[in-house]
Amino acid sequence: MTTSELSLATAAPIVVRRPGRAKLRRRIAIASMLAPTVLGLLIFFIYPLIASVYYSFTRYDLLSSPQWIGFKNYRFMFGKDPLVWQAARNTLWFVVILVPVRVVCSLALAGLLVRARRASGFWRTLFYLPALVPPVASVVAFVFLFNPGTGPVNQILHWFGIKGPLWFSDPDLAKPSLVLLGIWVVGDIMIIFLAALLDVPSEQYEAASLDGASGWQKVRFVTLPHISPVILFAAITGVIAALQYFTEASVASAVASGKATVGGGSGDILGYPDDSLLTYTQWLYFKGFANYQLGYASAMAVVLFIVAAVFLVLLLRKVKAFNPEGAS
Repeated sequence: MTTSELSLATAAPIVVRRPGRAKLRRRIAIASMLAPTVLGLLIFFIYPLIASVYYSFTRYDLLSSPQWIGFKNYRFMFGKDPLVWQAARNTLWFVVILVPVRVVCSLALAGLLVRARRASGFWRTLFYLPALVPPVASVVAFVFLFNPGTGPVNQILHWFGIKGPLWFSDPDLAKPSLVLLGIWVVGDIMIIFLAALLDVPSEQYEAASLDGASGWQKVRFVTLPHISPVILFAAITGVIAALQYFTEASVASAVASGKATVGGGSGDILGYPDDSLLTYTQWLYFKGFANYQLGYASAMAVVLFIVAAVFLVLLLRKVKAFNPEGAS
């Protein structure tokens, strides 16, 4: 036997691994890591969505079995329920007014904090602190401050000879008063814009200055393109939150009317004053859990989901049209 033959005979046997078994183990590992997210999505999103669509075609009061009635809930909502349109108009007002105001104010405030040289940490903390206050406490404090009879705001206006308005008790000023509250708690969006502005390369500002760019041109061609994803994020989350606007408007109506009941407990204070603060989600909650019309409330929830999806698509299309390279 030659040396080469002897080495081959004494060599360790070659183990041939099946590629299918390794691929199966890899897939099992990936599936086990994705399982919590997938299960959460199925349990807390897909199932409630399917159930809401089904209940929207039924008469269901949470006590008896659902009865199939077809499109009667939708026909009643679009033709015979006058308050649903008032609630939809109020909600659309918050989407159109409150969201842009919060985005613009938080962006402007973040820009000022970027330029702050002294005590910048103090000012950042000061402007962010209101966002940590619970929404109910914020609304109660604002209603107290803007109380038409004893509130400090009207008292200060009285010192200057100005008759203070009714604020939360005036149907024309109730929603703008909540916008003031929304501006006060812009710290959550401001801190995100602040991080985005600090991430813009300073070299590009220097290059723009050498090219003779003005301050607005720097903002238009340097700052905005870099922070456009953050603006899109703020707009999308703001629109979704405005479409689901509930806590602030409900608590403001309850406190301003002098009643302690919030939500669906009492229909006479819902949307006070004069339905000016009645939002879509408040009316949905009232119908579903105060009047026990869960089928009708499910139909309202389905419509709200569709409207939110439409707003999301329109925002994404606007961003693509404005910045096609960044969108791709």
